[in-house]
Amino acid sequence: MLLKLASRMLTEISPPLLGRFAWNFALRGLPGAARFRRRHSKGGIFPAVVFISVTDKCNLKCQGCWVGSNGDSMPASELDRIITESKIQGCWFFGILGGEPLMYSPLWDVLARHKDCFFQVFTNGTLLDRSSAQVMRQLGNVTPLISIEGLAETSDTRRGGTGVYSSAMAGIDHCTGAGLMTGVATSVCKSNIDELADYEFVDSLMARGVHYLWYYIYRPVGPRPTPELALSADEVLRLRRFMVEARRTSPLLIVDAYWDHNGRAVCPAASGVSYHINPRGDVEPCPPIQFSADHLNGDGRCLAEVIEGSQFLRGFSTMVEAVTPGCVLMEDPHALCRFVTDSAARDSSGRGTAMAELEATSPNPSQGCGGEEIPESHWFYRLAKKCWFFGMGAYG
Repeated sequence: MLLKLASRMLTEISPPLLGRFAWNFALRGLPGAARFRRRHSKGGIFPAVVFISVTDKCNLKCQGCWVGSNGDSMPASELDRIITESKIQGCWFFGILGGEPLMYSPLWDVLARHKDCFFQVFTNGTLLDRSSAQVMRQLGNVTPLISIEGLAETSDTRRGGTGVYSSAMAGIDHCTGAGLMTGVATSVCKSNIDELADYEFVDSLMARGVHYLWYYIYRPVGPRPTPELALSADEVLRLRRFMVEARRTSPLLIVDAYWDHNGRAVCPAASGVSYHINPRGDVEPCPPIQFSADHLNGDGRCLAEVIEGSQFLRGFSTMVEAVTPGCVLMEDPHALCRFVTDSAARDSSGRGTAMAELEATSPNPSQGCGGEEIPESHWFYRLAKKCWFFGMGAYG
């Protein structure tokens, strides 16, 4: 498996891009993860990875989407500042989210200023054309992560559009054709688990030149939560078991952010591995938890001072540890409600309805449910989750 994966990457990815990825993710990643652990052991909470939503603009209306409809976008100077100040803390890897980040016009210009970093751009893929793929190739420090939410009919229903699946597949082809390290992300739910937690799907992505596949668990949040799509505890375990088994044989990286190397449930935000900054400059535990007590509001404090001084983020970790090893938003939304109220945190969604939506949420299983731990069975993934980060851990 590893030899085939290495061969694919060496022959399919542009050499400058592959070299920059290896430098920033692997060679810088190990010392970066070690620095994160040292900081964390001394009570510091600046994360190993920063997720940044650059815009609320989007061309789709997905089930379970938490993004506001007001179209806010982050000033380019703010994005540049966040990246610059994160680098000082040893953070070189960033997730760029939306909305749809390809609708954020300053994106490529800002990323071009930080060739010493590596960026993962989360996109629905419908706007990925040959031109944007070539821009990413020229930048050499970007990997597109393209959302596929099921096969054609299921995907269009999930994404609230027509022809979404075919457009996203065309986007994948543009990226792999340009020699990019190309990823696919999927939010697994009841309507797509049979289609996506499946070797035929994995093989079809490899045939298109995809290099990594990131599985999420569907979260029924936002103004269209569609809770009937949430997985049962047995289905969560089924997904976990499939990933562990597929990692042994499939020559592409299969990524998750929910379990450590021993199969124990984790919450990246509660463990301090990652936090999220929305387009308005609010610092949040993670993208779907749209509450904040901390803002990059020009009061003279740098990003590290804002995060390290956040009682809300520190309290969030303490609260989650007392409630569940998994996702508190899924398993006990009312505990999250109480914490938000007690912390005097504000709605940072841009909609003004996040608390009402949370109060109406019913508990659902997450990675913390099921009572069965399934350890990683392949030595590479055990090592990666124990020693690195960004979907692979910093949990060990």
